[in-house]
Amino acid sequence: MSRRRTVSTKKKIALLVSAATVAGGGAFVMASTSNASQTPTVKSAAESSVCQGLATALGNNQRFIEGQKANPDAQSAARIANREAVIAQIKVQQEASGCVAGESAQDSQASAPAGNAGDAGNAGNAGEAGNAGDAGNAGDAGNAGDAAGEGDAGGGAAASGEQVCNGSTVTLSGEGGAPAASSNQFPAGTKLKVTNLDNNKSTTVEVTSVSGSCVLLNNAAFEQVREAGKFLIRRAVIEKVG
Repeated sequence: MSRRRTVSTKKKIALLVSAATVAGGGAFVMASTSNASQTPTVKSAAESSVCQGLATALGNNQRFIEGQKANPDAQSAARIANREAVIAQIKVQQEASGCVAGESAQDSQASAPAGNAGDAGNAGNAGEAGNAGDAGNAGDAGNAGDAAGEGDAGGGAAASGEQVCNGSTVTLSGEGGAPAASSNQFPAGTKLKVTNLDNNKSTTVEVTSVSGSCVLLNNAAFEQVREAGKFLIRRAVIEKVG
């Protein structure tokens, strides 16, 4: 007669614990793998046109701040504070768009020389230095006296209807308010027509503030000509119309 081997209660418990441990370990590995696969991929400016547009906007605002610090005037502190707030908002947009938060890139359009008499952000510009209303304006949009002392030796001298800023890409400044533009070549009050050749949409806006680029559109103006999901216009035609 065969003898049946019995398993003690303690051994049964040990076997059950071991099985549970193995199963739990497998579940943990599966959960870890699942979580890893759900982790969003963060893209750099080189990998995404959306990220490049945001990085360019961030870089332009940083360059503007650097210019204000290098050549400060009575309104520089207010302008810097405004642009720092804009930079913070751009970083939020970068993170929300799956881009590297804080990544900065400069616009392809070279900044105007520090001694350019037409640079509205230059401390030597008598028209802007005397503008008392500019300091309280969150986006410099109320600057009316900026053009008074403007003697632009660069783009501002272009005739009405002439194409300007050739080869420059266009992105957004991050500023709110009604459709408007900012520039380092054109005085406040100048009207520019920006056409996006990729969708044939155009907007005509007035320059209301200074920036570190030939032309930057604020949020409202950029929405009028942008392609869905893009923060950079690579093929743009910019005309001075007034």
